Amino acid sequence: MKFFERIKPAVSKRSLLLIAGCAWTIAGGILISRSLIHLIGVNHHLALEIGIGIIFGILFYILLFARISKKHINRITLIKIDNPCFFSFFNFRSYLMMAIMISGGITLRLSGLINLDYIYTFFLTMGIPLLVSAYRFFYSFVKNKGMI
Repeated sequence: MKFFERIKPAVSKRSLLLIAGCAWTIAGGILISRSLIHLIGVNHHLALEIGIGIIFGILFYILLFARISKKHINRITLIKIDNPCFFSFFNFRSYLMMAIMISGGITLRLSGLINLDYIYTFFLTMGIPLLVSAYRFFYSFVKNKGMI
């Protein structure tokens, strides 16, 4: 057991907040940038698609992501270990959900079953709450300067 303790990539709980913020920023940034590159390139109903993405993205944040990000922040701050593993910014269920969402997004995009305009509008819709949630992690990181 001591061997695993020595090789565990341990960080402070406060650092986990920063790591989570970066992970959520990267995920949201990838979705939004891919979405905008496609939607601007196609330019059929750009204002409408971006408007729909923003409105539903804000709704997704309010109805779902605000609770999820708060739950993760609370879980991180209540971890009993002083220096948890670098990867514990998510729990197992969240990693599983992330893998399913990434796989589903790639599969849908490559399948051709749904018009790409709809898919990329949905990517924009999902990217917005991810970025807002990332802000919450960064805010918690700054707010908790005294946390170990």
